[in-house]
Amino acid sequence: MEPRLLRAFTAVADELHFTRAAARLYLAQQALSRDIRRLERELGAELFVRTTRKVTLTPDGERLLPYARTVLAACDALTDAFRAEPRPLLVDLNATDLSNSRVLERARELAPDQELMARYEGGLAGAAAQILSGSLDVSFGRFGGLGPAERAGLASHFVRYEAMAVLLPEDHRLAHLGAVPLAALAGENVYAAAGNDHTREWTDLAARLFEGRGIAVAPRVPRAVGKEEFRRIMAKLGVPALVGVDFPPHPGSVVRPLVDPVPLSPVSLVWRKGLRHPGLDALRTAAEEIGAREGWLDRPAGSWLPEGEPGVPVA
Repeated sequence: MEPRLLRAFTAVADELHFTRAAARLYLAQQALSRDIRRLERELGAELFVRTTRKVTLTPDGERLLPYARTVLAACDALTDAFRAEPRPLLVDLNATDLSNSRVLERARELAPDQELMARYEGGLAGAAAQILSGSLDVSFGRFGGLGPAERAGLASHFVRYEAMAVLLPEDHRLAHLGAVPLAALAGENVYAAAGNDHTREWTDLAARLFEGRGIAVAPRVPRAVGKEEFRRIMAKLGVPALVGVDFPPHPGSVVRPLVDPVPLSPVSLVWRKGLRHPGLDALRTAAEEIGAREGWLDRPAGSWLPEGEPGVPVA
């Protein structure tokens, strides 16, 4: 069985959409469909149910998925083991996150002979699909916000608890506060990237945080790509946005930490299972080093986390 067929299968299984999977693999959709049909013939099993509205895995498809991921990880490990020298490691920093950038810079110091190349796309859900397909190596984000099928093909290393904040228009009724109690957001629609498939884990985190507090996730809007477009959309919407406390300065808005309780976003390094690379080792060491120095693993008393969050150290 050709690994190419398994890559086609896992791409469709991740995306549940043939057009998006074909784009991810840089294939024509007809070629992708042909590979899936060939794999189904070789296995003697139907792997997907396809309708005009959606694509879903069959029971046989669900059964194949963990095996396919294991085989592909082994193929990648074999290729890496016989490289003349380690290839560049592609690292998605999740847009402009300053803490992630610091981890990368320290890793470059720890492994000066390795090439660690940064990406700034943002969103672990989007990055996870690329990691599983082999077009990206490492990303940062909320590992527990990914689906079980995605997590099955990935490994993670917990990095830090990130306190959450709210981005407010300068003229918002709460902008004068130094910190915003969660209860004060009752009745508000808060932007949490709904509609952006690359950041599903963030929207899910917001929905869990807002549940039972009278706060609503703002309606879906198309993904805003780039700082300028994000600024324009936020100015047009005129609503608060859920962000991390290290969110960079934003014209016309102010960032205020959330309190009572302090909500936390758990951040992990995430990579494909079986990946071995000196740059990955350096990233993990850098995260541990900075985290120990700055208390990244110290959870504030009375803080909030989603219940039963995968990938977070047990207290």
